[in-house]
Amino acid sequence: MRVNYRLVPALQVDLWQPSSPFHIVEGTVADVRVPQNATRSLLPYLQQENIQYTILISDLQQAIENQTGGRSHRNRRSLSGYNYEVYHSLEEIEDWMHYLNRTFSDLVHMFSVGKSYEGRPLYVLKLGKRSRPYKKAVWIDCGIHAREWIGPAFCQWFVKEALQTYQTDPDMRKMLTQLYFYIMPVFNVDGYSFSWTNDRFWRKTRSKNTRFHCHGVDANRNWKVKWCDEGASLHPCDDTYCGPFPESEPEVKAVAHFLRKHRKQIKAYLSFHAYAQMLLYPYSYKYATIPNFNCVESAAYNAVNALQSAYGVRYRYGPASSTLYVSSGSSMDWAYKNGIPYAFAFELRDTGHFGFLLPEMLIKPTCTETMLAVKNITLHLLKKCN
Repeated sequence: MRVNYRLVPALQVDLWQPSSPFHIVEGTVADVRVPQNATRSLLPYLQQENIQYTILISDLQQAIENQTGGRSHRNRRSLSGYNYEVYHSLEEIEDWMHYLNRTFSDLVHMFSVGKSYEGRPLYVLKLGKRSRPYKKAVWIDCGIHAREWIGPAFCQWFVKEALQTYQTDPDMRKMLTQLYFYIMPVFNVDGYSFSWTNDRFWRKTRSKNTRFHCHGVDANRNWKVKWCDEGASLHPCDDTYCGPFPESEPEVKAVAHFLRKHRKQIKAYLSFHAYAQMLLYPYSYKYATIPNFNCVESAAYNAVNALQSAYGVRYRYGPASSTLYVSSGSSMDWAYKNGIPYAFAFELRDTGHFGFLLPEMLIKPTCTETMLAVKNITLHLLKKCN
């Protein structure tokens, strides 16, 4: 449901957009998930107060079942047989990674940067031709927020495209020869698994908070950059809970450690989220212009135009704070502050009609257009920017 906000009486709703009530002011639009029994009291109130609303998904349960139910058995053993146009469970994604590691050993190297709170390995694929001892690198992660399934779908799509077009596409050949790509298809493995088994709209990690009996921390508010300031919550039950301290989440700590260790090599950090159709760059935590603004801004402008050339889908682009909203403790800001000059966060399709339930038929167009943007940023990176 999309609501033009004024004052709504206390009601337990799941806020989809924006991620935090701090960002709701009079005249703004918010997307909320409302429990079935609450609509009876909410709708008359909205009408009485003259608050405009639109029902975007009338039967959420049905929409969830359409996305995950009634699947025919999928062949995941061979690359050609793996279906990139459906959403995959964590187990399927991990099997796929192991398979690529065995089959494409000249271009793929799989490793783990650590373990999640629940003890799952945090797998990363290193993609690229071992053409010289030292190469610059690009880091790509997907699925920091568990319910944003289109993210992991894109990470898999990127790897597929790289491996399938390496021989035929001069741009891809150049990218894999001159750079390494570190790709983490599922950052928040515990949360992603939980979104398949228990709660489709779970966002956070799955660490336990004994005092409040709430689970999880927002893995994109847990980084040591203006930690727990504006746009993050101190309450463990909130979706934007920043955690008890920076890098409290083993997933965040492991990735931060890896990025710190390779900060001289990694020149770009790309993180994939949903939804809003935006390409964001620092800063997220404050309204200020980054020192290399011209380079980053022109990379974003060109990437968004490349993306639009596929299906005419428009992405807004700009500093995260003014384009989306202010949020502290984000991975993108942290990467930039730690010396990675190109740091971007994508908010993939759509703008709210499907929200987190982007249908599988839209995986291919979404990934195809996003691929154009990522290639554009990567090729921009290989040119010297003044």
